Amino acid sequence: MSTKSRSRSKVRLSRALGVALTPKAARYLEKRPYGPGQHGRTKRKADSDYAVRLREKQRLRAQYGIREAQLRLTFNEARRQPGLTGENLVELLEMRLDALVLRAGFARTTAQARQMVVHRHIMVDGQRVDRPSFRVKEGQLIHVHERSEGMEPFQVAAAGGHAQVLPPVPPYLDVQLDRLQARLVRRPKRAEVPVVADVQLVVEYYAAR
Repeated sequence: MSTKSRSRSKVRLSRALGVALTPKAARYLEKRPYGPGQHGRTKRKADSDYAVRLREKQRLRAQYGIREAQLRLTFNEARRQPGLTGENLVELLEMRLDALVLRAGFARTTAQARQMVVHRHIMVDGQRVDRPSFRVKEGQLIHVHERSEGMEPFQVAAAGGHAQVLPPVPPYLDVQLDRLQARLVRRPKRAEVPVVADVQLVVEYYAAR
């Protein structure tokens, strides 16, 4: 799939789910705050409880750009931990390396953050990591490999080039953007994570299956 086709696909999915998955999708949603297709503007009949839960699960999965199997595994882990399962789920997802690369402002989109990790530009405590799902631990330092720092995407990031399209850096990250470094100072709290999702509905979706 071409870059243009992927971009159109993300915009369409964003409109269907009602949440911006990329900066371009955010602009489209401002102009067209309704679903795609010829029936997008029409008032739809009320969705079933299952459809509402499914849509919320899809919203969460799309914002992290992960497969269903990955979300299910993380949900099962969240359920085994003390506290509220839904909040645990988002907090665990947020500790993924690709998610933190995005939150730190190194990348413009989740897809770009994942690509940076896969192409081995990102290090954790001095070691290259090429798994976007890598779980960053409290206190660990995320940084760009010194040989990659001069690449245009990282130069743009270091200059704060993504500040206009990304949420503010959350308090669980200590970021030195000019040095392309970010430290996870503590576990994220659900209320601080800039993800749009009713996590209780996600829990109900999995509980019913």
